[in-house]
Amino acid sequence: MTDRVSAAQLAQEARLRRRYHAERRFKLYGQLAIGFAVSFLAIMLISIAARASSAFSNHMLVLNLDQAEVADVDSLTVSDLNLTVRSELLDMFPELAEDRLQRADLFSLSPRLAVLPLVEDLQAPRVLGDGTVSVRLALADELDLYLKRDIRKHSTLEVGSAGRLARLSTGAFRLTDAGQDSFIAFQDRLADMEAPRTDILISLSGALFELADTAGASLILNYLAGPMPQLGEQASRPVQAIFLGSASEDRPLSNRQIALTMLLKRDGRIERRFNANLFFNADSTYPELAGAAAAIVGSLFTMLVTATFAIPIGVFAAIYLEEFAPNSRLTRLIEVNINNLAAVPSIIFGLLGAAVFLNTFGLPRSIPLVGGLVLGLLVLPTIIIASRAALRSVPPSMRDAALGLGASKTQAVFHHVLPLAAPGILTGAIIAMARALGETAPLLLIGMVAFVSDVPNSPNDEATVLPVLIYKWFSGSERAWEPMTAAIIIILLVILVSMNLVAVLLRRRFERRW
Repeated sequence: MTDRVSAAQLAQEARLRRRYHAERRFKLYGQLAIGFAVSFLAIMLISIAARASSAFSNHMLVLNLDQAEVADVDSLTVSDLNLTVRSELLDMFPELAEDRLQRADLFSLSPRLAVLPLVEDLQAPRVLGDGTVSVRLALADELDLYLKRDIRKHSTLEVGSAGRLARLSTGAFRLTDAGQDSFIAFQDRLADMEAPRTDILISLSGALFELADTAGASLILNYLAGPMPQLGEQASRPVQAIFLGSASEDRPLSNRQIALTMLLKRDGRIERRFNANLFFNADSTYPELAGAAAAIVGSLFTMLVTATFAIPIGVFAAIYLEEFAPNSRLTRLIEVNINNLAAVPSIIFGLLGAAVFLNTFGLPRSIPLVGGLVLGLLVLPTIIIASRAALRSVPPSMRDAALGLGASKTQAVFHHVLPLAAPGILTGAIIAMARALGETAPLLLIGMVAFVSDVPNSPNDEATVLPVLIYKWFSGSERAWEPMTAAIIIILLVILVSMNLVAVLLRRRFERRW
């Protein structure tokens, strides 16, 4: 008898151990699943943030313009300002004035439309003591990216002392050694280098040359920028080699453009500042001048129309279906269709909006009014379902108590049930609006992908929204659009997280447990 009891106890303990092991394994699987999800989310956010970090600042070119040339602000045009800026650049680098290609490299430091913000700056100019006006222009996008990413790849090497500088018949320059054989040692070092080919700039007396070739104890140079040294003996001036870390054929910038940028940065003519254009400018064909102001305002107008249209209709529809509708076949059919509409792909609503609002009613394309109506149709089933769930969560005793005290059915619903269900309804509405803010496909079909160069003033003005702007910028061919797109994604994520956080806080603040 004792043996049978002991065997049963052992079997029971074995079953308990297996059950405990299974529970621990299930808990471990859940923790691993959460860990994987959080890891991938962290990787995504870190990747986006790393790409977006450079977009929140940009480099500005600081110039001192003659006050007399920009005094009459009202009569200045873009062409006049560009001519004034180019004249100032030529005064800074007069050696480049004779050659058309060299002037093109100089004028490409800043885009043509970068002078547009100068009109506002010149209304209250920063006048310096020498009668000039200090202005700041956005640096060209490729140069801006180079200063943020590639200039850190530069390495400098002391070559030696300069002997004699002579000009060859080909237009190049020959720089000889001062006699210490340092140029030959430099050539031997170049021959021993195993790194990939890189262009090399030679610095002499403040000027920058491109190393074209080596010949014995001499260096063959092509002039790039900076004050040209006098030909002849160089009084053993120091010579430096700057390794750019890349070859000119592997990047969109020429060596002269890089040399000009280095000289301007050395003279304090290039500053890095917070990129306010990203938040206050509308879209532009130039990445360095583009901003998301039109998309942000367009998103706000679109969400305003969506909320005005979808929330009242959704809430009242939920109240009727949950509290007043008879339990009939028609009511059940409507409920099934609402649940099915919540799972319909969003692009179908875009087709519906294009067919109804654009083709039938003839409303304009690319306006927040149409976008808000389309997104309102999209989130309407979600709001109805969430509102019905919130109404259903109110205990029946609340209705019975109100009716028992003599309230009508309408008074019981609107005076007692609806206030108690309001936190859940509001939470569902905010989550539905967050979903609408992140939609792209329906808005593409109604034309909100159009280029918008002005910030809209009303829901009837042409506009775009943040998700569509992300799609548009991501498809841009220039490298500068990549960090700009990531920055807009960060802005959109901040807005979405804020909306969901508000929903959670409202639920915790007003929710009542029964």
